Amino acid sequence: MNLLDELRTHRLLAIVRGPDPAAALTAVLTLAESGVALVEVSLTSADALDVIRRARAALGPDYALGAGTVLSAEDARAAADAGAAFLVTPAIAASLAEGGRLGLPVLAGALTPTEVVQASSGGATAIKLFPASLGGPDYLGALRDPFPDTAFVPVGGVDADGARQYLDRGAVAVGVGSPLLGDAVRGGDPTALRERAAAFLAAVRR
Repeated sequence: MNLLDELRTHRLLAIVRGPDPAAALTAVLTLAESGVALVEVSLTSADALDVIRRARAALGPDYALGAGTVLSAEDARAAADAGAAFLVTPAIAASLAEGGRLGLPVLAGALTPTEVVQASSGGATAIKLFPASLGGPDYLGALRDPFPDTAFVPVGGVDADGARQYLDRGAVAVGVGSPLLGDAVRGGDPTALRERAAAFLAAVRR
C-alpha cells in the first residue's frame, strides 16, 4: 500500500488502544464500516496481534490496517506476520529500519527538528508529530518552514476542532485516539463511536 497517498486522501488515522480485545476488534470494524479508511491497533493493547490478525481476516487484504507503538525489530516482524500493512512508532526506534527491510511503510514519531531529520533520513514515509499537544498547530506551522516537503501527521490531544487547525497548517492527516474512540475500546456503545467518526470525518473533509 502507498501509505502517503492514503494519508493525503483520507486525512484521518484512527488509533485503537485498549484493555479489551473483543471491544478493540469491534471498534476497528465499526470504524471501517463508518468510513474511516486508516486504523492502527497499538501494540500496547491487550492481545493486540490477535486483534490485528482477526481484523485483517474480517476486512480483507486491501484495508489500510496498521500496528502502532511498534518499537523493536521483533515488534515489527510480529506486526507484519499478523497482517499489519504499515507501522507507527512513537519515536525513532529499531522498528523504523526493520519496517524498511520488511517493505512496510513507517509513520515514525518525532518532535524536534533534529528528530524529524533523523526519522526522514532513516526512511520514514511520514512523520508522526508526537505529542502534538505540546506545541499545537502553531508549532507544526513553525516546523513546516524548514521542512516544507515533509509529510506531518500530528498525534496526541487532537480533537475534531484541532484536526481542522492542524490540516489548515499543512498536516497531511491527523491521528486520533481517545477523542474518537471514547469508551468503545472498553465495550462502549458502537452507535456513539459511529457518531464521533462521522464528526471527525466531516472535520477533516471540510
